[in-house]
Amino acid sequence: MNKQFFKFINTRWFIGISGLVLGAAIILGIRFYTYQPVTVHYHANFALYINGQREQFRGIQYYTDAEMCTLNNTMTPVGRAHMHDNVNNVVHVEDHAVTWGQFFANLDWYMGPDFIESPDGTMYKETGNSKLNILIDGQNYTDLGGVANTVIKDQDKLLVSYGDESDVTLEQEYNAIPSTAHHYDVTKDPASCSGSVSNVSIRDRLVHML
Repeated sequence: MNKQFFKFINTRWFIGISGLVLGAAIILGIRFYTYQPVTVHYHANFALYINGQREQFRGIQYYTDAEMCTLNNTMTPVGRAHMHDNVNNVVHVEDHAVTWGQFFANLDWYMGPDFIESPDGTMYKETGNSKLNILIDGQNYTDLGGVANTVIKDQDKLLVSYGDESDVTLEQEYNAIPSTAHHYDVTKDPASCSGSVSNVSIRDRLVHML
């Protein structure tokens, strides 16, 4: 029996299968121990005007930091898209497929196809000559169904302006929005939710292996 066993393990077939198994184990082991989650972190600029007055978003409730990320590495809605450091014109996007509607909801403003509602419940909707004007990256999206379901893209620039505004006024409001998204893209963000993930679960590593 022992001679037959040793003869078997010396066959090319056994050596080949053993090599494949060992190679696969090494590759999977490398994938297990080197796995790091792919993070999302980019920025966009925006401004909100109501009847010619720019909303300043004063108050700590509009800004967040790394503590808004949950301890179990699951990102909160606010962690997905937020502002911080009291900078009221920069959106920090830290997850896939975040929409402008979701971002404004995190600020307690709610957007619809032709209205926006403030935190105190005031509804700004088309009435008379006043309407919800929308410009994204220089393009006018007014009367096209709003942007609540539009995904925020890297370095977007959004103007939301409610009122009876002329094209000239809308252009002026849009041009007043800083173009700082690229600067924030290339600058370390100490309050990043995606950058704060330090512990990867064994389950995450096992899923990545396969």
